[in-house]
Amino acid sequence: MGLLAKLLKALNSDASPWQLAFGFALGMIMGLTPFLGLHSLILLFIALFCRINISAFLVSWSIFSLIAVPLSSSFSAFGESMLLADGLQSIWTAFYNTYLGQLTQFYHTITLGSVIVALVLFPFCLLLSKRLVDKYRKSFMQWVNQLRIIQVIKGSGFYHIYQRLGE
Repeated sequence: MGLLAKLLKALNSDASPWQLAFGFALGMIMGLTPFLGLHSLILLFIALFCRINISAFLVSWSIFSLIAVPLSSSFSAFGESMLLADGLQSIWTAFYNTYLGQLTQFYHTITLGSVIVALVLFPFCLLLSKRLVDKYRKSFMQWVNQLRIIQVIKGSGFYHIYQRLGE
């Protein structure tokens, strides 16, 4: 619940919509792919050292991890078809024979299939989440802030103390 509260606070803050969108999109990749692997370390490095919203990243990671469970057999089938494709077998063999190829674990069908699917979906997730953040801020957030109960809460002394503690 605390993570969702931080996400809502980030949505209502002056944080850049792109920071939130990149958090959602990187969390989508992290959630759809298996956790153990070189790609996970790279994603965690990007998430921690770039200016993205960590709350959006963690919420998205959690949601897409749940979505990935029923899709794992599809990822495996897609990865297997990529590994067994006639034109790609020599490339996969040469890649596997390198140290980097073994670290990526792309010889696992689920890993390869899910990474390819997640990378294809990344730009769509990025643009869609940016658009949703913008829509939320332009319409829904303004509507909520105009409610009388919200105005009463924001005018109270308790809310000002809460704001100071959050900073």
